Amino acid sequence: MSLVQHVEHPLIEHHLCTIRDAATRPSEFRLAVNRLSMILGVSATFDLATRPRRVTTPICETTGYELSVHVGIVPILRAGLGMVDPILALLPDASVWHLGLYRNEETAEPVGYYDKLPRENAPNVAMVVDPMLAPGGSIDLVIRRLQRWGVEEIRVLSLIASREGIDRVRRDFPKVKLFVAAIDPELN
Repeated sequence: MSLVQHVEHPLIEHHLCTIRDAATRPSEFRLAVNRLSMILGVSATFDLATRPRRVTTPICETTGYELSVHVGIVPILRAGLGMVDPILALLPDASVWHLGLYRNEETAEPVGYYDKLPRENAPNVAMVVDPMLAPGGSIDLVIRRLQRWGVEEIRVLSLIASREGIDRVRRDFPKVKLFVAAIDPELN
């Protein structure tokens, strides 16, 4: 598996058209972000570790499988908040940890303003959700923070990513998995 997954699906194309259209009403935009996030979430969870568990069905006893990893969802405030609920619908037992960043207008560099990650109990897998991966400065800051926290595996879910941002993450964090719905040559 490549560490960059450009998830392609007719529904992704349909919902991307909605979020890219300047005439889209806010309510339609939020619904499209929700649906795109759900599709990316399914793709980003396809290889999560599981363990067998014996269960009794109405007919017989059988072996089922349950997740064997603790997953944390890390939205980058505020834009990433719209992507949290669809991922939680898939992973209702996941933890949610917020990191707040803003762009310094003079330097164009990200600045952290909110970080309430606990000292311990880092999840095995963190899913960073941010609708746009532009030059990659914010994602860089978040990945480094999650690594310091002790997260073993980091996955980034972005609806739209720039080639520059993807290249930066691949160069600086070769083990981080990226899941994107669209790749643009550049973002402004």
